[in-house]
Parts: sequence; C-alpha cells; structure tokens
Amino acid sequence: MNAKKKGLGKGLSALFGDQKKPANTDKIEGIVQKALIGDIARNKYQPRTIFNESKLEELSQSIKKNGIIQPIAVRKNNSSSEPYEIVAGERRWLAAQKAGLHEVPITILDLNDSETLEVAIVENIQREDLNIVEEAKGYRRLNEEFGYDQDKIAVMMSRSRSHISNTLRLLNLPKDIIAMLEQNELTAGQARPLIGMPNASRIAEEIVSKKLSARSIEGIKKRESKSFTIDPNVFDAQRDIERSLGLKVNINNKKNNSGKLTIEYKNLDQLELISSLLKNKSKI
Repeated sequence: MNAKKKGLGKGLSALFGDQKKPANTDKIEGIVQKALIGDIARNKYQPRTIFNESKLEELSQSIKKNGIIQPIAVRKNNSSSEPYEIVAGERRWLAAQKAGLHEVPITILDLNDSETLEVAIVENIQREDLNIVEEAKGYRRLNEEFGYDQDKIAVMMSRSRSHISNTLRLLNLPKDIIAMLEQNELTAGQARPLIGMPNASRIAEEIVSKKLSARSIEGIKKRESKSFTIDPNVFDAQRDIERSLGLKVNINNKKNNSGKLTIEYKNLDQLELISSLLKNKSKI
C-alpha cells in the first residue's frame, strides 16, 4: 500500500469542479475525457453500500435526457483488467448503464489508496448520500486500514471530534439495531442511548413500534437501569457470544454469579445452526 501522503487539494478541487483545465492537452490528470463503461471498475473503497433503486432509476432517466453533466472521477487501475477504477461517481456510472450508455465522461486523478477512500467518503458526506452506518464504517476503515486517529479524521471531514467518536460508537450496537439504522427505521439520536444497554434490541423494537421521541428513550433507559444491571465482564462475554454466533444473546447474571443465557433465533435455520454448534462443542 502506498503510504505517501500528498494531500487532497488537487484531487478534491478536480472532483468538485473547482480546478481550471490546462490548455493544449486532453490527456493529463484533471482533464475531462471519455472512457468505455466496461473499462471502469467499481471502487473497492466505496463506503456506500446501499443505492436507492428508485432514485437510481430517476438519475438514469435524467441521463437519457440530459447526459452526464459531472464527469466520473477515476484513477488508473493496476490491479485488474479494467484500466480505470472509480474514485467518486459510482451512482452516475450505475445509472449510465441503466440508461444504455456505452461511454461516460471521466476525469483522472492521481490518488493512492487512502486518498481514494478519503475522497469517496468526503464526496458522499458532502452530498449527504451516506447513511450513518456507512459513514461510521468509512471512518473505521480510515482508522484501521490507514492509521488515522479520530482527531485527524475530524479535521479532514470538517466534523467535530465528538461527532466522529459518537458515530463510531454506533458500530458497537447489536447487528439488528445496526440494520434498523441502515434502513432508516431508527435515527442515530434514537440509537445512541442504547449503546451498552442490556436488552437494547427489545428497546429498539419498542422505539420503532411506538415511534418514541429522544426524551422518551431516556426515560426507558432510566427505567431499565433501575430494574436491571449487568457486570461489564458479563456484558463483554455477551457481546463476544453474539459476534461468534451472529445471533442475539441475553445473559441474566445473579449476585451469586449463577444465571441464565438465552439465545434468540428467528427461524428454523438459525435454530439448526445453534443445535449444530452445540453438538460440535460437546464432542470436544
């Protein structure tokens, strides 16, 4: 991986339309040219995972009528058969295919891997295209894959450090609550008080079904805290089991450290998975 850090001024200015085109050439970076759709690969660092199909179809119809107004930002691709890899504009590229286009306008940027991820996140966030989970996963990739601390991410994204920290903490929620966030059934403000709470999934379902306000959620949190507490070590064990199984787990630990462990399943396939895992463990 290229660890060299060049800064994103040139790339971002070209991406967002502020860069002036040098004269007498159509082949240097930042100049708009044409490329075959089949010569362009998807961005492996794309933080966005969910594309709204109806909006994609709307964009496709617009492209049929007006063409692609803003070129797709790409970089040279040395890792596959396609000569270019998308940096930003994957939605336009997908819509162009729906519209039946064979070639699209591109602008080539000279970016390394970390810069490519940066531009993809910045482009999506500035256009408010990322849901909060995609945003959080993008920040986590910057941290884990490229060594950016939260202060650096905050400066780069023009966000407060607390926003970065609070967004990343959402990834500690159970998988079913994260799915609710991705589907916009819950807001970040509704989900954040549930971090670290026992029975968080049940409370999240109550929030969705009753359409509870943030103030109501705080009331539930106080109620749950009074009625049930959990040792941090027990909670960590609960989360480890959940990650291992991919299923919701509840541990009710008594004062004498005896208790009950409950594994929730939603269909027979999940029940068979639990049964198979327990049988395999019994043979060890």
